[in-house]
Amino acid sequence: ASLFMREKEGGKCLRTCRGRELGKAGSTGPGNGHREMSPDPSLHGSEGEAPYIHSVGNGLRIDRSRLHSVLRELFMHRFRSLSRVHVDDTGVVLLQGGTVKHMYSTDTEHLFRQEPYFHYLFGVDEPGCYGAHDIRTCQAFLFVPRPSPDQEVWMGPVRNLTYYLQKYGVDEVHYVDEMATVLKQMAPPALHMLHGRDSDSGRGMPLAHFHGISDFQLERSGLFVALTEMRVFKLDMEVEIMRYCARVAASAHIRVLQAVRPGMYEYQLESLFLHDIYSEGGCRFSPYTPIFGSGPNSAVLHYGHSGAPHDRRIADGDLVLADAGAEYYRYGSDLTVTFPANGRFSPRQRVVYEAVLDARRAVLAAMRPEVCWTDLHLVAEERILAALTRAGLLVGDPAEQVAARLGALFMPHGLGHFLGKQTHDVGGYVAGRFRERPTQPGLDRLRTARILEPHMVLTVEPGCYFIPALLEPALEGGPLHRFLVPEEIRCYMGMGGVRLEDDVLVTNEGCEVLASLPRAVEEVEAVMAGADWMVV
Repeated sequence: ASLFMREKEGGKCLRTCRGRELGKAGSTGPGNGHREMSPDPSLHGSEGEAPYIHSVGNGLRIDRSRLHSVLRELFMHRFRSLSRVHVDDTGVVLLQGGTVKHMYSTDTEHLFRQEPYFHYLFGVDEPGCYGAHDIRTCQAFLFVPRPSPDQEVWMGPVRNLTYYLQKYGVDEVHYVDEMATVLKQMAPPALHMLHGRDSDSGRGMPLAHFHGISDFQLERSGLFVALTEMRVFKLDMEVEIMRYCARVAASAHIRVLQAVRPGMYEYQLESLFLHDIYSEGGCRFSPYTPIFGSGPNSAVLHYGHSGAPHDRRIADGDLVLADAGAEYYRYGSDLTVTFPANGRFSPRQRVVYEAVLDARRAVLAAMRPEVCWTDLHLVAEERILAALTRAGLLVGDPAEQVAARLGALFMPHGLGHFLGKQTHDVGGYVAGRFRERPTQPGLDRLRTARILEPHMVLTVEPGCYFIPALLEPALEGGPLHRFLVPEEIRCYMGMGGVRLEDDVLVTNEGCEVLASLPRAVEEVEAVMAGADWMVV
């Protein structure tokens, strides 16, 4: 809690720093010739927009200088508190930004997206950069690639160091080829580097590297845990961005709901969604591959990949599951709606839909600080299994069904995940801290098992699916067969699945859903028939 109480104090410091960026004062850090403060007129748009303001069209305006200065200040506090044994007050934190990736051996570049840890602290858009933070002085340094002679011909106007200084609100800017010299002047006993493994992907962080790194003592412990844990808890400024992303995506989902007709292709729905988040929200990227599955494809959890590219024609009577979000300023949303292609739920579709809807309501009602995420997952399972039992697909007591892990047969994924600069954001499992990943079937899919705290943002996405690869073996026999009514379950097998997903902020007393979507059966059908809907 103390981290967030300091946000106001940090903001006061930042307003002073911003004036310094625009020519009111200089820096006193190491190096010379790279602290020019005279404003660059080319930085301002036709309306005189300040260089440190990030905005796309009519999209949300973000004071990147204030945001990242606050984050760096709070991070230093967090780093010292979590890593007392490892942090020397004269060390330097060094992060390497992302680099341009090419399509195999060609000269065609993938559109660049900044490495999330680096963007979190520095907010830098460009590739090939490094950021350093002096632990003793709390000064921030940015290192940018030196432009090549022909860069202006191919990439547009070459920016000088003043441009980056004013845009990003750091204390000093230097070229990357000067980094070793600048760092040596700071004489740090160690460079603190990111070293760790993402608990969702299982992939390790590549170690930062630069020419001259062998001249420095490297410290690889402490930084990853501190920065990962910091990203779990969102500042109000971050929540505002994420709320914007959620509402942009929700508006695009409404557009899809009102446009869908039997006979369309799945990819046409994806196209409508992606056009809307960019055209109306300024979101050039979707934070993950969108999922628009119809009929049996709605039971494919990560449908839409290159082997299943949304190429099915939507039939009358199909359920459509649309899982898609919007990305703005490297933060993302992740929302899912499920709806009947013809605008009316069939009786069987309604059974499954309302089972998931009941689970959603129960989880949101129970979601608050000091509640374990694993317990909320079990709440969702029990509500879904109870509804299926009432509908005649299952027999037995729902509590016993949950204990036998029947829930994993119908919801083979976790209830949700942290959300932020990554769709599956960091902090779910940190080695040596918090709860370990459960091992029981279904629970082993949980992306976190933590106790909820204020300022966390997670997705809540209960689902119920009829997946032949899971159900057929169980229908033939085994320990779960005693709960199943095969003849009833087979009537639902071609339906696919239902998922309802919201982006949710944990508050001091409960939770807040960041964007409103039609959820009740009557609401979905009314919106599909043309009724207005407010996503706020």
